[in-house]
Amino acid sequence: MSTYLPTLKQLQYLVALEQHGHFGKAADACYVTQSTLSAGIRELESLLGLVLVERTRRVVRFTPLGQKMVLKAHRILREAEELADMARASGKPLADELRISVIPTIAPFLLPRLLPELRSRYPDLKLYLREETSAAACDALHRGQVDCVLLALPFACGDIEHATLFRDRFFVAFPKGEPDNPPNTILPEMIDESRLLLLVDGHCLKDHALAACNRPELRASAMMLGTSLHTLIQMVDGGLGQTLIPEMAVKYGLLNGTQVQARPLEAPYANREIALVWRTNSPRQPEFELLANIIREVVSI
Repeated sequence: MSTYLPTLKQLQYLVALEQHGHFGKAADACYVTQSTLSAGIRELESLLGLVLVERTRRVVRFTPLGQKMVLKAHRILREAEELADMARASGKPLADELRISVIPTIAPFLLPRLLPELRSRYPDLKLYLREETSAAACDALHRGQVDCVLLALPFACGDIEHATLFRDRFFVAFPKGEPDNPPNTILPEMIDESRLLLLVDGHCLKDHALAACNRPELRASAMMLGTSLHTLIQMVDGGLGQTLIPEMAVKYGLLNGTQVQARPLEAPYANREIALVWRTNSPRQPEFELLANIIREVVSI
């Protein structure tokens, strides 16, 4: 057996440095001073007899071996987290820390209804929320930085389990008077590709909405301008075009204070699946399923 084993703290420092690419930012993320983090990584290198990080004034660059060590460190830290999860799972549900990532096209509409309910039912729950894109959320899940993710499927999120919460229909939003007498539902062929506004790349809502329309030419013609649904609606309200938005945004007030009109998109797959996802074989699965049931209740009210 090796006479020296890296500590979890040293591995956390190493992972944080790789993630942030800067000693100061990595130290802030670990809640230590920069000198403490730097000393911890130097001690790790010294005791292993290896150089893991090349240091220059401007750049932090990991050696090839350092990159391999970071990948292994992620797995070790995630498994250490699972040990703690096993202990949490044996106690009272939703009475400890829970770290959740939520994508931006869900967070502002669902969380204001969900959070008060959680605080009321589970006052001991310490909830930590991150709002990030689907890719970043899934990466955080598999790195062990979050416990579960509120996500819109389909999305390639790796080895996960999930609980479907509800189906979220797509609506077409357009300026008042375009057209004068809008029908009750909008067919995909009625969408004007030259005036279609969508979220910038990185938001899975854009891909889901385009897939629902089943018009390949829309992807090439659409103007991808908005960084958020709120921005898109302001653009539509200003007469710049039309867009596709989820039903939850309509239901929970995105159009309030505007003259934007919205009608359901009529197509075979004109919806996205809202789900709670977690790592396969997580010992906290019963807690996640309980949380999923609470979300379903909140949405049905």
